[in-house]
Amino acid sequence: MTLEILTSDLLTPLRHGFFTRRGGASSGIFRGLNCGPGSSDQSEIVAINRARVADSFGLTPGQLVTVHQVHSADVVTVEGPFDTPPRADALVTDRPGIALAVLTADCQPVLLADPEAGVIGAAHAGWRGAMDGVLEATLDAMEALGASRAAIRAVIGPSISQAAYEVGPEFLEDFMAEDPANSRFFAQGEGGRYRFDLPAFGLARLRAAGVGEAEWIRHCTYSDPDRFYSYRRTTHAGEADYGRLISAIRL
Repeated sequence: MTLEILTSDLLTPLRHGFFTRRGGASSGIFRGLNCGPGSSDQSEIVAINRARVADSFGLTPGQLVTVHQVHSADVVTVEGPFDTPPRADALVTDRPGIALAVLTADCQPVLLADPEAGVIGAAHAGWRGAMDGVLEATLDAMEALGASRAAIRAVIGPSISQAAYEVGPEFLEDFMAEDPANSRFFAQGEGGRYRFDLPAFGLARLRAAGVGEAEWIRHCTYSDPDRFYSYRRTTHAGEADYGRLISAIRL
């Protein structure tokens, strides 16, 4: 099966993609394109999957750069491949021949570019990272490389949708404590619970930060098991582990 790569017109003409699980070598609960070395999948198989992604960009596996994600607001400026991936949740570069990539399984993968300035970024933005400012920090780091914030285009890839993201009242309280206006990202659920709109929250943060254009490509990871891995779906199913989707962009 060939790779399935979702793209956005906003990021054209740069090579980029939000990869689904199709076209990978993993089997069992990881069936497909599991690119997460942190999973319990066979490391050799994960390496094969990542090599397929790199090849689709015309690169070697070493040129597909990721970080050790920790749900932070930390951003790394990439000048070349890492010997050891640093702990961070976003990457930016102005160097050609490098693909910046993030791994997700419900959180938001965000690809960003100022094509005119030749600056790109990739961010892993779960609710914690987004609240703590990872998207704004990524924009700051891109500006430091010469990007214009008003010219930056940002695209949120496959993420858990509001219909599938049920949370408790304490989760709502955390968001309300940060900003009462955050109530607009919650809908009433059942049994005193709520449903949180993570992509809408990400878009709101990006737009408030002044990006030129931003969109979510409107694919829910939870509700489409044939195409996407989902941490929450795996948890609900009582499975032992889950795969990680990869999203990448290069100059």
